[in-house]
Amino acid sequence: MTTSYDAIVLAGGAAKRLGGVDKPAVRVGGRALLDRVLAGCRGARRTVVVGGRRATVRPVVWAREDPPGGGPLAALDAGVREAGADVVLVLSADLPFLDEGTGRRLLGALAAAPEAEAALLVDAGGRDQPLVAVYRTGALRRELALIATAHGTLSGLPLRLLTQGLRVVRVAAEPLASFDCDTWEDIATARARIREHGNVLDEWITAVKDELGIEIDVDTGVLLDLARDAAHGVARPAAPLTTFLVGYAAGRAADGGGGPEAVAEAARKAAALANRWAAEAERDAAG
Repeated sequence: MTTSYDAIVLAGGAAKRLGGVDKPAVRVGGRALLDRVLAGCRGARRTVVVGGRRATVRPVVWAREDPPGGGPLAALDAGVREAGADVVLVLSADLPFLDEGTGRRLLGALAAAPEAEAALLVDAGGRDQPLVAVYRTGALRRELALIATAHGTLSGLPLRLLTQGLRVVRVAAEPLASFDCDTWEDIATARARIREHGNVLDEWITAVKDELGIEIDVDTGVLLDLARDAAHGVARPAAPLTTFLVGYAAGRAADGGGGPEAVAEAARKAAALANRWAAEAERDAAG
């Protein structure tokens, strides 16, 4: 999906069920919830975060609802004032499992329905998720203005008023895409989930890439095979050292226009070397 879009991330709110803590800063898998959401909308032309300023994993535009703590409609109004694209992806800042695929599916659904003004994610219980949704910017501004005129304010009004006046299409959520963290139990569930055997490596690699400020596709299987070959064919300490050297070589190649292919090529060369090393040892041992 190549649709140009801006993202609006709502990062305010009182987090009463979390005891009033700064919820966007709560960490899941070593990363702040806000940073996890920002990783899920990195394809946005511009990302607007509505809430208190803080350090983030990538640059954003900051906005603040009036009054502060005025609720989601007031926050959306502040955010959309900073948006310039014809389409905006709207997200809450408490979605630990959001990925770029969710945004692509929503953008695709809206593009496929020219008469629609919004594409909403629908959770497993059939509930609309207006804070995991894509809106046509003009329609979003129109509805916010109409609501403000009808009620004299946007502050404190329920989010459901927004979608009542929009023509929407709905997209079924993939597992966990709409999982949000409202309680400490939710936080504990999210933390446990990312440490499950089938998820932990992908989660860890994503966290490291965000921490180091790099964006590159990593073929985990290739690097694990390389580490195995180095450990078995040379010596155990060779595994981390070899993968480091492969990363360094790939980084140098990337300066010349390489990318994931550079990692694969460097890993192939190092694995072949480890196999040759092991073969020599086997021949010598055989006498």
